[in-house]
Amino acid sequence: MAKNIRVLIVEDHDMARMGLSVILGSCADIDVIDMSADGKEGVDKALELLPDVVIMDIGLPTIDGIEATKRIKMSNSQIKVLMYTSREGDDDIFDSFKAGADGYITKGATSEQTVAAVKAVSEGAGWLDPAIAKVVLTNIRRGNENLERRGEINYKLGKNLYGLTEREMEVLALIVDGLTNPQISEKLVISISTTKTHVHSILQKLYVNSRSKAISTAMKEGLV
Repeated sequence: MAKNIRVLIVEDHDMARMGLSVILGSCADIDVIDMSADGKEGVDKALELLPDVVIMDIGLPTIDGIEATKRIKMSNSQIKVLMYTSREGDDDIFDSFKAGADGYITKGATSEQTVAAVKAVSEGAGWLDPAIAKVVLTNIRRGNENLERRGEINYKLGKNLYGLTEREMEVLALIVDGLTNPQISEKLVISISTTKTHVHSILQKLYVNSRSKAISTAMKEGLV
């Protein structure tokens, strides 16, 4: 029997913190093990309690969520960190991922999206809120174009332009081949839930809402 996902919430707004606790607490396979309203205390609790996922706000007292994420990741890279914030600026997004964040979700996300994000990062699939996916993709493409103009383009970036992991590339190739989720699970020797998580992450990163559109994008962009 799979163990529950252990979550630590680090959020300084009381209503947001309690709201997250209620949302996640209603899930049978998620346990909220503790909460904190302070960045430094959040780091201390994360390293003491070793949660599977830390939900991290950016604007925190003592130290901000980006610095807190960096400290957690430097001490224990196995702990997953999901940024949970109202900030959608380029600097906050990229500084978060540079610090080691495994996912980024905005406070405007639905309860279902929040639960899905926690489950995704806990399984190592990563998560990008649709509200910021275009920001990330636009910046990656812009950087790629700048390199091309200077004659320094690394064409290997073509296959990872969308930030797909090696496993997600494998899953995408099988989707293009027409395999169903059960068939993909059998082929890669992974669980159905893990396959679904990878498929969901692929759709988000490609900024599409269906497998057929993912196939179209993969073929058009030369991802497979």
